[in-house]
Amino acid sequence: MTSGDTKQLRVVVTGAAGRIGTVVRERLGARWQLIATDIAPRPGVQPLDVTAAAACEHAFAGADAVVHLAANPDPEAEWRHLQEPNIEGAFVVAEAVRRCQVPRLVLASSLHAVSAYDGDRQRRSDDPPLPANIYGATKAWAEALGSWVAATSSTSVVALRIGFFSETPPSGRDLTPRNLSAWLSHHDCAELIRAAVETDVNDFTIVSGISANRHRIAELGANESRIGYRPVDDAWRHLDDG
Repeated sequence: MTSGDTKQLRVVVTGAAGRIGTVVRERLGARWQLIATDIAPRPGVQPLDVTAAAACEHAFAGADAVVHLAANPDPEAEWRHLQEPNIEGAFVVAEAVRRCQVPRLVLASSLHAVSAYDGDRQRRSDDPPLPANIYGATKAWAEALGSWVAATSSTSVVALRIGFFSETPPSGRDLTPRNLSAWLSHHDCAELIRAAVETDVNDFTIVSGISANRHRIAELGANESRIGYRPVDDAWRHLDDG
């Protein structure tokens, strides 16, 4: 997926009006030929319903990569609010990527996909999904779709198990050791997605989406190094500086 001139990569982002999508647009928009899409369009963001197969195929045609961020991001959401965006939408995007023969699919999974492991056990990229809630189960479904796409097409897939995404480390009611250990800064999130798009891999790869925190709920190991992800922020350092 690497290119001599990464500015020429045509990258379609779904859910580009969301929190992570906004960071991608702001920090990577000048690096690629970025096509931002969302069900709630705004200036600079084209309309796209990820449950509409024909619209997805039209949007993905000719793309070098699709970064699929569109979903209901609420870990406490009920099934009826997750079924369409997280289950149907993930399938429609995966199938459209296969049909369009997009070389790279980057999926936003979540550490909630492995949240039922013992709390003191560090999660690893090769841990099979073990969700503790329905939201995590929808992210396990997204990972399964990614594995299917990589196994049955020429598309390589990178799934990102994203942690506690925030510009600054968790504070107030969110300030818990678990959230601190799962923090993913805006800078590191952009670097994670850049690496996932540009890395030279040809299979299905799962990567932990956290910053370089002193204490980590998830391992930053071989898979993260393999795609060239090098986080720099540390939640505890921010606390020390404060």
